[in-house]
Amino acid sequence: MIRYALKCADEHDFESWFQSAAAFDKLQAAGMITCAVCGSGQVRKCLMAPSVASTDKAAPAKPLAAPVTQAEQAIAALRDAVEKNSDYVGGDFVHEARMIHAGEAPERAIHGEAAPAEARKLLEDGIPVAPLPFLPARKTN
Repeated sequence: MIRYALKCADEHDFESWFQSAAAFDKLQAAGMITCAVCGSGQVRKCLMAPSVASTDKAAPAKPLAAPVTQAEQAIAALRDAVEKNSDYVGGDFVHEARMIHAGEAPERAIHGEAAPAEARKLLEDGIPVAPLPFLPARKTN
């Protein structure tokens, strides 16, 4: 896993984790990386310091307080709105989205999980979907 500091065309700063550098490049080329604040698809990587584990056992590292940025607040608000106003369907997201689109399931807002290729296929088939900049609460510590 690799974490990148990102910035959109409107200069909003945010971070995201990716499986690898190649995974980031592939998702960016597919237009699946968007700004966590404004939703812009024009996102670029920024310089950031590497995270290096210390070998000094004499003094344990003190945990740093994570700053609450505007981006973090926006993501928290988005997560709250999504969880309150849609149904979590987990790994059945692709199937459920197709059923709703075809009128075979009740129309409602849903969120869940899909592989990038599956999400791209939904878009190609005219089914509107968008990646969320957070993991479902069930998948976080």
